[in-house]
Amino acid sequence: MPKAKRKAHAGDAASPYAKSSTPKSAAAHSIFKMNTDLGQHILKNPGVASAIVSKASLKQSDHVLEVGPGTGNLTVLILKAAKAVTAVEMDPRMAAELTKRVQGTPEAKRLKVLLGDVIKTELPYFDVCISNTPYQISSPLVFKLLALPHPPRCCILMFQREFAMRLFAKPGEKLYSRLSVNVQMWAKVSHVMKVGRNNFNPPPQVESNVVRIEPKNPRPQISYEEWDGLLRIAFVRKNRTLRAAFLGTSAVIELLAGNYRLWCAQNDIPVDDSPAVGEDEEADIMDIDQAINGAQEEEEAWHGFSDADDNDDDDLPDFFRQEQAKLLKKANPNRKRKGRVSELVREKIRKVLEDETELADKRARLCDEGDFLKMLYAFNQEGIHFN
Repeated sequence: MPKAKRKAHAGDAASPYAKSSTPKSAAAHSIFKMNTDLGQHILKNPGVASAIVSKASLKQSDHVLEVGPGTGNLTVLILKAAKAVTAVEMDPRMAAELTKRVQGTPEAKRLKVLLGDVIKTELPYFDVCISNTPYQISSPLVFKLLALPHPPRCCILMFQREFAMRLFAKPGEKLYSRLSVNVQMWAKVSHVMKVGRNNFNPPPQVESNVVRIEPKNPRPQISYEEWDGLLRIAFVRKNRTLRAAFLGTSAVIELLAGNYRLWCAQNDIPVDDSPAVGEDEEADIMDIDQAINGAQEEEEAWHGFSDADDNDDDDLPDFFRQEQAKLLKKANPNRKRKGRVSELVREKIRKVLEDETELADKRARLCDEGDFLKMLYAFNQEGIHFN
């Protein structure tokens, strides 16, 4: 006679041998929920993690900086190959999980966890940077690493695919930007591998790429602040001509005029900052130029740019001519005059762009590293600085 089926008791559920009714995927997230707003996408593929660490070519004497270690899948591999690791983590839960993972092991003494935002944190000395980078801080992190007084030997960084492609972009390409010029000026960039979204937990919405950035040694003998300041102005609207970028906005002229006054004071050069004669008419013309540039940018935003646009002449359509005529009628004769220094700086900018470099009509997205170096040297020769 078969045995009667045994009824389950309430206490059986607490038995350590009882099978959990919770799915494995839910159990894996029972510790805490990933915060995707902070870019928390944990790299779960051990093969990809091993490949990233191997591409860093770590030495036993290396100090490694890891940004966004998460639960430590990369960290434990780095600790096996390097002398010490400094991990910068934003989320206290992740930092606690990483600390607990290495607790009681010989590697625990070689791991230092810094809690906070890596962009705002003062970083210790390190030889190599490895990061499964939160996509929100990709650009600030790259600029911070390049601007360090003692840059690392190399950086192995994972980025969103489109951002990674911007690092390689050449003049004239769609993704060419200030980031492209800066990175290629200060470092050698090479592609390591593509990483699909399914290698992460939870999967991001985009594909990823791993890149290797090797800062140049010796470093280019120019000021990073000067170089980046020039590029910031040129790439505010990368499809505008350099003449419009530097002369079409009064805020840029005033900024450079302030820097020029400071440079003159440091070099004991007297300046005359009295109101300029005939400034009213020129100010009206500047406002007209600004309005035209604004209308052109609006057209560009709606219709985009094609390769043929770069060869178009500067003839104004009827719409822009009508706007110019309206602004001439509204010219204000009681406008506050600007100082002679602003006019002097304006003339110096015109001289550099039109006479010395002949780059006034060229667009920033078509300029290469040599063009920007030529501009920076010419501006500095005229006493105009950007830091």
